[in-house]
Amino acid sequence: MPRSTDPLVIGGVIGDVLEPFTSSVSMGIVYNNCPQVINCCELKPSKILNRPRIEIGGDDLRTFYTLVMVDPDAPSPGNPTQREYLHWLITNIPATTGANFGEEMVSYESPRPIVGIHRIVFVLFRQLRRLTLQPPGWRQNFNTRDFAEIYNLGLPVAAMYFNCKRENDQSSGRRR
Repeated sequence: MPRSTDPLVIGGVIGDVLEPFTSSVSMGIVYNNCPQVINCCELKPSKILNRPRIEIGGDDLRTFYTLVMVDPDAPSPGNPTQREYLHWLITNIPATTGANFGEEMVSYESPRPIVGIHRIVFVLFRQLRRLTLQPPGWRQNFNTRDFAEIYNLGLPVAAMYFNCKRENDQSSGRRR
């Protein structure tokens, strides 16, 4: 069987956070003073203190999306007892706009890894209609799959991730 070249598969996002899916909507992620986020890139905690600008494709303003940002490696990749740590949750984002046009259900909290290399995952879901939801009471042990099932979101339409580690961490591997 041929090996996948999908960075979400290679990076373990498919499996640890998501089921396999086919991307069908464009999503751009840009932090101030950084190039556009691409899968597998590395960003330092000092560069991601403020929430990024998220641009969402699509062609119909009547279509809405939900954005989830999680860390499946919290508190450490070798012992992810808080998998998935919820960093940001926005619902009701109209197509062709950005996250700032949606409803922030859980405010942005910048990732601050302590040990090892963490994957910071952005997942975009297409909503069937505008959502009214109860935000989770805590950030640790959020489950993207369960959230999608509870709110009938189906499989993602886009996902992207970057790697992040403590600024002075010299580790070269993800598992620690």
